[in-house]
Amino acid sequence: MEEAFISKKELLDATGISYGQLYRWKRKHLIPEEWFIRKSTYTGQETFFPRERILDRIEKIQQLKGDLSLDELAGMLSPDLADTKLPSNELSPRGICSQAVLDFYMERYGEKESFTFGEVLQLYVLHGLLTGGNINRDEGKMVLQVMKDHSSEFENESCTLLIIRKLGVSACLLCSNLALARFDEETKVVEQIDLAEKIQALKMKWL
Repeated sequence: MEEAFISKKELLDATGISYGQLYRWKRKHLIPEEWFIRKSTYTGQETFFPRERILDRIEKIQQLKGDLSLDELAGMLSPDLADTKLPSNELSPRGICSQAVLDFYMERYGEKESFTFGEVLQLYVLHGLLTGGNINRDEGKMVLQVMKDHSSEFENESCTLLIIRKLGVSACLLCSNLALARFDEETKVVEQIDLAEKIQALKMKWL
């Protein structure tokens, strides 16, 4: 599965930002350092970025920087998990998950009055997947278990959640470099979730 890339020059032309802005935002952790990828070209070394993710990130920064300081933006856009909790009765009003998804979670892991940021992220991702209709409840259980067991291992780097299916059998995995993932032709990618983007969206609901 190949991820499309955009060169630094193309990025600056497409977004209208300056070289200085790009690297100032990098220093402020608004743009993950791992997105700056050095590659060899016929003119020498050049910097490339994952195309969709960098364009989406710069669009968000440009939309929000008039209302928030760069430090506030960094707090919102950084993929670092915050050590905070949210009461269960605030999840539905904030648009994070439905009561049905919350009940589904509690059937498996027990009643809870409040949830950590990591647990809320699991509920938010599960809600999007189940309401999207591409996965069933058993696959939802699998997603929750994989995120509970392994998402903390990716706290400081980009991470993609993949749900794949082959001959009717499903599997779920987390990977840090989607560009290196390879599947045989009978394997179908059912869902592909960028967890850093989900964290950003969740933080906006959290504020």
